[in-house]
Amino acid sequence: MAAACPLPATQDLSMLHAKLQGLLRFLRDALPISNAHTVDFYTQSVWEELIDLSPETVLAALKRLEAGLSEARPLVEAETRAGVSDFPKTFCETSRKLVSVEAFALAAKYYSVQNLGICTPFEQLLVALQGNKKQRTGENLEPVEFMNMKKSHEVQAMSELICSITDYCGIKQVIDLGSGKGYLSSFLSLKYGLKVYGIDSSNTNTHGAKERNRKLKKHWKHYHTQSRVDVNGVALKMAKERNVQNEIKCKADIEKSYNNSSTNQEKMTTSDYLPDFSGSVIANIRKEMENLHAQPHGEENLCLENPFSLIDFLPIDAVEPTSSSQIRNREITEADKERRKMASKSNESNIYSPLTSFITADSELHDIIKDLEECLMVGLHTCGDLASNTLRIFTSNSEIKGVCSVGCCYHLLSEEFENEHKECTQEKWGFPMCHYLKEEKWCCGRNARMSACLALERVALGQGLPTESLFYRAVLQDIIKDCYGITKCNQHVGKIYSKCSSFLDYVRKSLKKLGLDESKLPEKIIMDYYEKYKPRMNELEAFNMLKVVLAPCIETLILLDRLCYLKEQEDIAWSALVKLFDPVKSPRCYAVIALKKQQ
Repeated sequence: MAAACPLPATQDLSMLHAKLQGLLRFLRDALPISNAHTVDFYTQSVWEELIDLSPETVLAALKRLEAGLSEARPLVEAETRAGVSDFPKTFCETSRKLVSVEAFALAAKYYSVQNLGICTPFEQLLVALQGNKKQRTGENLEPVEFMNMKKSHEVQAMSELICSITDYCGIKQVIDLGSGKGYLSSFLSLKYGLKVYGIDSSNTNTHGAKERNRKLKKHWKHYHTQSRVDVNGVALKMAKERNVQNEIKCKADIEKSYNNSSTNQEKMTTSDYLPDFSGSVIANIRKEMENLHAQPHGEENLCLENPFSLIDFLPIDAVEPTSSSQIRNREITEADKERRKMASKSNESNIYSPLTSFITADSELHDIIKDLEECLMVGLHTCGDLASNTLRIFTSNSEIKGVCSVGCCYHLLSEEFENEHKECTQEKWGFPMCHYLKEEKWCCGRNARMSACLALERVALGQGLPTESLFYRAVLQDIIKDCYGITKCNQHVGKIYSKCSSFLDYVRKSLKKLGLDESKLPEKIIMDYYEKYKPRMNELEAFNMLKVVLAPCIETLILLDRLCYLKEQEDIAWSALVKLFDPVKSPRCYAVIALKKQQ
């Protein structure tokens, strides 16, 4: 590594195992809440099966906790004194139903990433990576000009971190897995001058990324040129004024020289006069005229002495002097030559190359990237198993010196112990990755992983769940079960709710999409179901709020699994979880970061 600054201390594997142990103890009781599907809420009597409280009690308790009232404070103090095992009773020991909302919410909060103390502060990491070096700011390019606010927030934070890591490790190549439309890759290439390979499984995305990058580079060149013109504006004005002054001075010197020689002209012979005139007046005129010609009057040439002028951006062999005077006035030092060579080389290296390839844990990078060198592997919201495979590729390839991965779409993760009795040839799974959870044969379940994608911070700010649309779907499921005898439907209704004017309209359109004969159901029967369940809508609302409260714990488990996997590798020098983004702007905000030991 190029830098000697120590990176922030992180918890070792034994400490992380202790955190996992407590988290699993809580989730063994709480996981059924996350695994209950909203579609089956009424058909499977979910509330009666899992909750031993009224919906009014649950909603009132959650509102009190959200407001920060004192009822939860004794629970926090008890946990601090005695440890998590002494939380007040959360679930009934016999029925396994939820009996205390306060204890449930407290435990869920305790087992979030932020409160477990397993997260390294972003700013602290940046300071350590940058050390005493001046951080590279890159070109004056802001991501907000080329992408929406959410993506801009993500790209700006992650690109700053990536640039700091590459500087720290002394590498220039970056591999962006799941690069999509190339937002991050383009920005890393244009702003920070890194050589980036963006790999995506979709050929459509790759083609779109190439086209978008072409347009972005064109826009960037105009943006870059305009900013340079603005800088040169003052120098241009100063150069004009200097040339005017030079002309005036030149004329004055010519007149002075001529007048001085005229007084003695009559006393001189021709042979005496010409040598004297050429030696004094003509020499002075030549000197002044050479100075003037070295700085031509055209505006395009007035800024050649300005350090930001065009000649400084050209390779050394691209400039062909037109006169000996220009050679003398533009004499190039060895330092200038080296600087221009480096600039030319930099312009060649800051390339973004979008590639199409389906990445698995066994993908051979040398087959995809012909000039693979020491590099950093990154991923911004890598979907499902791609996040896990990113870490596996990192650990198995010696050229990859570091990894910075932000995952998403937890519901698309493959789980090794989800269908144990089902024959499967798959050897490497998305979850679990670490030995500890493999020995436990831990399984979250798809619905729990789906609930891990819920955004607690957004809900806390009033961006609540669409309760009515979820209610419509749950009642529809009961209608399908009772009237069509279908208990399991693999088809999806989709986003029909927003296109419907009423519950009746919703049911009609949904049945038609599912290929069911909606004419056999009169309006009265449909509305009877609506009236039957409408008083129980608050059950669904309260239950979904419990799932939102529990969501960070499921995400914590997945992130801890990945961190523990990295801690298990012998050649990794440092690894951590870092909160990169504002969770309100970007709910999947945690990055898994690791650096290998020096060879």
